[in-house]
Parts: sequence; structure tokens; C-alpha cells
Amino acid sequence: MKIIDGKTIAKKIKGEIAKKVAKMIDNDMDTPHLAAILIGNDPASQTYVNSKEKDCKEVGFTSSVYKYPANFTEEKLLEIIDFINNDDEITGLIVQLPLPDHISTDKIIQSIKPEKDVDGFHPENVGKMALSMPTFLPATPYGIMQLLERSKIETEGKNCVVLGRSNIVGTPMSILMSRKSSPGNCTVTMCHSRTKNLKEICASADILIAAIGSPEFVTADMVKQSAVVIDVGIHRIKSSKTKSGFKLIGDVKFDEVSKKCSYITPVPGGVGPMTRVSLLLNTLKAFKQNLNNL
Repeated sequence: MKIIDGKTIAKKIKGEIAKKVAKMIDNDMDTPHLAAILIGNDPASQTYVNSKEKDCKEVGFTSSVYKYPANFTEEKLLEIIDFINNDDEITGLIVQLPLPDHISTDKIIQSIKPEKDVDGFHPENVGKMALSMPTFLPATPYGIMQLLERSKIETEGKNCVVLGRSNIVGTPMSILMSRKSSPGNCTVTMCHSRTKNLKEICASADILIAAIGSPEFVTADMVKQSAVVIDVGIHRIKSSKTKSGFKLIGDVKFDEVSKKCSYITPVPGGVGPMTRVSLLLNTLKAFKQNLNNL
């Protein structure tokens, strides 16, 4: 069994990006600028946005964070997005999810210019992804594809089971793994909580991508011997074994499943760092596209 070390791979990609940005600076060029909008005081969202700021600093990007209270209106948020859409100095924009209940997530996502939608959630970008056209890929699926490619994991002709059907991970992941590409060229089955014979289907997978959002849902009897297991889940649970009183676990019961795998991602340190670095890759891509359009 080999651990797929997302933290190390992400660090390498950051180094590659930083070199490209350094060349831009040497040539007196502007550098990519990522803007993030944060509504409310959700601790997880705040931590994630802070991490994105840190990532930008590490690679030489400019970053801006627009923070507003939880009662910020949808109308005012749309005005801020329109302002950023028309600011030529800002390369990419993300609106941190989840949003408060009084704000329509769909309306907000659709209000972002597709060419600045570095989260890859705009319907235009999702449609291009489905058609295998060049576009911004959603960050977590993009990160997983990077993990598979850089770990030299063979995917062609393999049976891939995607556990979970969210628009953020499961659905785009199933599309990407079935595309005529490398990684890709898999025979893909997408499962969810209503799937019959779920255990048997998962156990048929050469590559199992767990994104069902349930702590330690995937157990050893659901995994084929020598399968590749990608754990997308992350859950904070109480623990008497840590100083903080909490620990992070995934959708996979790591201790027992890892004994059967050829490769597996840990939690933390697997998919998470790759999600963040994929956002940087998309921002760099947006910057280059903008240059080409000038």
C-alpha cells in the first residue's frame, strides 16, 4: 500500500507556479489576482479563505478578500460581484460556500463572469467540461485528476466507482474519469445513498472515489483487493487522543481499508491540499487567457 501524499504534490505544483510568476515579475508584467468573497462567520469558511490567502502569497499572486456580515443582502452581494467582474485588475473570483439561506447560491454562481469563475461552478464552464472543451475544472475534481496523473496511476480501461453525486465533486468527477483523456478512459459508475447493492458495486471498483459526506462510510468489505481509494471526505470529530480534543477523518475507514489498497489518500493531507492548489492553477490559466484576449 502506498500513501498518495497530496501535501507533497501540492507543494511541488506551488513551486512550479511560483517560478512562472517570478518570470512575469522579471518581465515587468502584472501578476494574477484572486479575489474571494466571504459572507458570515462560519469558522470552516474563514479558515479556508485564510488558507487561500496564504497560498496566493506563497506563489506570488495578489489576493483580496471581501468580508461581509451574515445578514448581507443578496442584492448588495450581486452589486459587489458586478464590480469585481468589471475590474480588469482582478483575474479570478470565488464566492465562499455555503452562503446564508436568504441568498440564492445558483443566482450568485451564475452572476460571476465565466472567464473569472476559477471555482469552475458556472453553468457555462460545467457545460464545457461535459463536452471536453478547455475550461476551468471544479477545484476538488481537478485536484484528484492531478493526484492520479502525478502518482502515475493507470486509469485507462479501469472500473471507477464514484460514491456521491454532488455538483461540486461527484458529478464532475464521474465526467472527468469517463473522458477520453489521461487520466480518464474509465468505465464509471456513480453511486449515492439510494443505490441498491452499494457494497457490491463499490467492491467491483479498481478506483474508488469516496465523496459521500459520511464519516468512515467506506469499510474494508466495500473495497476490492489492490484498489486505488481516493477519500474526498473530511469530518471533525471528538477524540480523547489529541490535545485539541478533536481529529479529522474522511469518508473511508482508513485503518482497515488501507490494508487492502494499492494506493490511498490520507485525511488530512490527501485531497484537501490539492483542492487549494487547483484554484491557483485555474487562476493562472485565467490570467493567461486574459493576456491572450488583450
